[in-house]
Amino acid sequence: MTTYTTVKTQAVEAANGVTYAYRSIGNEADGRPLVLLQHFRGNLDNWDPALVDELARGRRIITFDNRGVGATSGSTPHTVAAMAEDAVEFITALGLTQVDLLGFSLGSFVAQEIALIRPELVNRVVLAASAPQGAAGMHGWAPDVIKAVGGEIPSAEDYLSVFFTSAEAGAPVAGRVFTSRTEGHDAPTTWATRLAQYDAVTQWGIPHHAQLQRLEGITQPVFVANGDSDPMILPRYSHLLAGLLPDVEIKIYPESAHGFLFQYYEEFAADVAAFLDK
Repeated sequence: MTTYTTVKTQAVEAANGVTYAYRSIGNEADGRPLVLLQHFRGNLDNWDPALVDELARGRRIITFDNRGVGATSGSTPHTVAAMAEDAVEFITALGLTQVDLLGFSLGSFVAQEIALIRPELVNRVVLAASAPQGAAGMHGWAPDVIKAVGGEIPSAEDYLSVFFTSAEAGAPVAGRVFTSRTEGHDAPTTWATRLAQYDAVTQWGIPHHAQLQRLEGITQPVFVANGDSDPMILPRYSHLLAGLLPDVEIKIYPESAHGFLFQYYEEFAADVAAFLDK
């Protein structure tokens, strides 16, 4: 049986000339695919394989490296808008006409933008650890957070300090993410990608109250989720999203931080499945 730790990485060339690295798991006959959009500095290997396997029980799951990330060609864009355009190019290159989206952290910003610029492509949206564009207090992350995740040489210890409330909560996830795949690893993300992605995060967070009105354009059903102790994107932004989106469900997971979806992978996958199957 193919799992996320054994599935092979594939490549597809899009009309924009970029060759995208991606992985696909699950039954293509199960209906609409769920496309996953990755967090800051993450590549194909940084998805928790246990979560992906759970999500794939009832649908096709597609993970990919956007332009300039990991094994995908090109240069990483410096704006969320450009990242969204690149993601649309990838989805189109696969011959898909409608998908569900699950965006995590930076990926959730990209998911919002895709739903706005190409609404017919998107059926339902899951926003994990997310914030709307222009929200006050999102103009870059707290100094201790960016110090932990934004260093030139990232470490597992720093990752755990932001993604989980304790070493005990993060240890099982770290084992799955960092050691379970034994071959066919993705290319690591580069310092250039880190700089470009943080530019995008910072621009997204420039305080601009009027930008919050853009959320009225996301008419698809949206599931907003976060951990109750996320230091990177505070849970108050989940409540802000829920108050602005026209059709929304929200859930805050207890005793968890930025990596709540990995910590509670079975519960989160079940919640996502229930939401997508409505």
